[in-house]
Amino acid sequence: MANTEKIFGKINDRTCPVRQSLEILGGKWAFTIVYSLFEGTKRFKELERSIEGINTRMLVKELKLMEAHDIVKRVAYATIPPTVEYTLTEKGRKLQPILKELYKWGKEYY
Repeated sequence: MANTEKIFGKINDRTCPVRQSLEILGGKWAFTIVYSLFEGTKRFKELERSIEGINTRMLVKELKLMEAHDIVKRVAYATIPPTVEYTLTEKGRKLQPILKELYKWGKEYY
C-alpha cells in the first residue's frame, strides 16, 4: 500500500473524503464564492458583482450545490423585488484555514 493511501485512502473510492470534498468544492468558482462570503452575508447581486467573470447561471448552480451540502445558507425575504442573502454556515467557515494554505502555496509557487 502506498503511503498516500495510508494518509488519504483510495481516491478512486467514492467514499474517499478527499474525493467527496472535491466533488463539492472542486468547481472553478467554489472557493471564490466561499472567499467572498468570508467577509459576511451578501445579497445575490452583491455576491455576483464581487466575483469577476462569473455568470448568473454558474453562480446559481454553485450556490445550490453548496447549500445542499450545508456550506452556505440561503435566506429569502418576501420583498418586492425579492431579496435573497447568502452566508457561510459553520461548516463553510471551517474552509478558511484551508483556503489560507492554498493562498500561501499559490503565492510561493505561482
